[in-house]
Amino acid sequence: MPYQWQQQDGRHVLHLWPHRSLPRKGFVWFIGVTSVLLSFPLIAVLGSAVLWGLLPFMLAAIAGIWWAIGHSYRSGTTRECLTLTAGRIMLIRSDPGRADRTWSARPYWIRATLRPGPVDSYLVLTGDHESGREVELGAFLTAEERRKLSVEMNDALAEMRSQGITPAR
Repeated sequence: MPYQWQQQDGRHVLHLWPHRSLPRKGFVWFIGVTSVLLSFPLIAVLGSAVLWGLLPFMLAAIAGIWWAIGHSYRSGTTRECLTLTAGRIMLIRSDPGRADRTWSARPYWIRATLRPGPVDSYLVLTGDHESGREVELGAFLTAEERRKLSVEMNDALAEMRSQGITPAR
């Protein structure tokens, strides 16, 4: 599961990251097998000028696949870190090539809700009376993982509320 809860010094810390289905070792194998398979048609034209006409297109295809998977790996470095204490909830989202985005509020008013949105079972944290905004959480997770995380998030919020904090506005 591409998220993990930790409990440290009376606070809950949630780390979320996108799922990576192709590890680096698999990338090497994929590029190697793709290169071999794309080379088979070239066997028929070995020793002719046609080989030099087809070779740039084969190399361009391999370079395009390499670039696309590399881009996927770079976008996979997105991280979300949610820290929940009795008096504060803070979410930090780190995307490659962008400054970190931070959101915080009092946890007493916050609820994790699922609603229709850009993805199935869109998970948002709502109820912040300080800024009046809602924030998405784990948009890169699967719908099943977001539903499970919603329950876990509301349980953690209920536990923090039960520790006797007062609802300040």
